[in-house]
Amino acid sequence: AEIVAIQALSFIAGDPERLGLFLAETGIGPETLRSSAADPQFLISVLNFVLRDDATAKTFADSVELHPTNIAAALQVLEDKPWERDTP
Repeated sequence: AEIVAIQALSFIAGDPERLGLFLAETGIGPETLRSSAADPQFLISVLNFVLRDDATAKTFADSVELHPTNIAAALQVLEDKPWERDTP
């Protein structure tokens, strides 16, 4: 899941217009982009950004040779929080 999110971040960074929109939405600056990639919450925001538009999701999926549903699956894995009952 993290690899898909990092690929999505690279995809976003590859297009100045898309990157500008993403930075504006997240409120982070270009100087903190690389360090933010280690934060699971940031990676969730990357995948949410890609998935909010079908055309963007399809273009990204095609660029990394993934089925678009794999992007949603990666997001679900990153968002999955352990249930209290699962904690010993």
